[in-house]
Amino acid sequence: MSKLKDVYPLYLNNKAAQPNADLAVTDKFTGEIAFRVAQADTATINAGIAGAVGAAEPMARLASYERQAVLQHCVDRFKERFDELAYALCVEAGKPIKDSQGEVTRLIDTFRIAAEESVRMTGEVQPLDISPRARGYQGMWKRVPIGPCSFISPFNFPLNLAAHKIAPAIAVGCPFVMKPASRTPLGAIIMGEILAETDLPEGAFSILPAHREGADLFTEDERLKLLSFTGSPAVGWALKAKAGKKKVVLELGGNAAVIIDHDADLDDALDRVIFGAFYQSGQSCIGVQRIIIHADIYDRFRDMLVARTEALVSGDPKDPKTFIGPMISEDEAKRLDGWIQEAVASGATLLCGGKRDGAMLQATLLDKVSRSCTVYTEEAFGPVALLSKFTDFGTALDEVNDSKFGLQAGIFTRDLFKVLDAWDRLEVGGVVINDVPSYRVDNMPYGGVKESGLGREGIRFAMEDMTEIRNLVIRRR
Repeated sequence: MSKLKDVYPLYLNNKAAQPNADLAVTDKFTGEIAFRVAQADTATINAGIAGAVGAAEPMARLASYERQAVLQHCVDRFKERFDELAYALCVEAGKPIKDSQGEVTRLIDTFRIAAEESVRMTGEVQPLDISPRARGYQGMWKRVPIGPCSFISPFNFPLNLAAHKIAPAIAVGCPFVMKPASRTPLGAIIMGEILAETDLPEGAFSILPAHREGADLFTEDERLKLLSFTGSPAVGWALKAKAGKKKVVLELGGNAAVIIDHDADLDDALDRVIFGAFYQSGQSCIGVQRIIIHADIYDRFRDMLVARTEALVSGDPKDPKTFIGPMISEDEAKRLDGWIQEAVASGATLLCGGKRDGAMLQATLLDKVSRSCTVYTEEAFGPVALLSKFTDFGTALDEVNDSKFGLQAGIFTRDLFKVLDAWDRLEVGGVVINDVPSYRVDNMPYGGVKESGLGREGIRFAMEDMTEIRNLVIRRR
């Protein structure tokens, strides 16, 4: 295993700074302090924003190959530091080591995609002579960087969800300030360390851990042209209300459902549903929370799910055999445990799990959960999934839509017409066929509707958000 340092800096205007070591970050399994990180105050955040403003023009002037070289340098260095990044993630997030290694792989993919896309920021030639009055006019447009950006990233994917903001910003030439999650700041700090090895213009980036109450400038400062936030709906929509005139992109929560139709390959569906519901202890906004099963196969698939869930290994996330590690904090485990107990008290059947020890919560399956229960209506964000049955496919689609969230949905079926009906009717940002809603590839458009957010990530789509269209009209006499 890699060894972590005792103290880490923040990054202000491309340079490491150690004004303090005020932010204590715990090992989420042991609860002990694993390391300390410098924490930014208001003056430091203000200096980072000022640096980004000053870097806007030189960043915009960077040639495509120069932006690509920075991103490729990151890819190479992430590969060299793969084990260190995975171990840091395992410690600070409590993420099982196999999941941590998978996230480092996705971090590399995300920067590699951005390196490829950085030389493809194209425009369009547009005929304007659509009527006699426009004869002789020619139009064309291109994309230009929007300017200084503000990024706020979450604790559950502290590497890859930060990468989905940082990499497209570099690809288009936008300077940025980033506030990583206070519980899991190290992944972003290491990214800052690697970016500091490049020749980016001074002020191109700042990585500034900060308490939420001390970070209003990330949202409200009018010098920033875009805010990209990933986190809870309550916080995200509140930030949007405070953001003023800047563009806002929100990647928020979910309450994802998967439909298992009568013709599904149940062994295959079982493997994927277990993964979707319980990988990284269910702490994913597209984790499987609702499992809607056709009545003809309900009893059989329920029993398969229970047997596999009870066999999952819980414990120290540093052990490669561990599948269920700790939740991010004991308070979060207590919250979800309370929701489970509320559902059981309201008549739900506890099929397996349902026990808590500190931040460890057993993988839990519930049946017959009332739709008024909190664990049904809200985002669980932990290792629990709810079972229900259906007979009519249209009714199952209605059940998927019976949520204030709309991020992704999964359907196991072999019926093409049902696939197309689902694509038309489901109120979600993405429909995944013969897999769980938890599936994401880092170049696809990703995001939600309703309470689940605003805008799309995925490198090319984030690049569009981080640019503006600038038109050119030429009159030929």
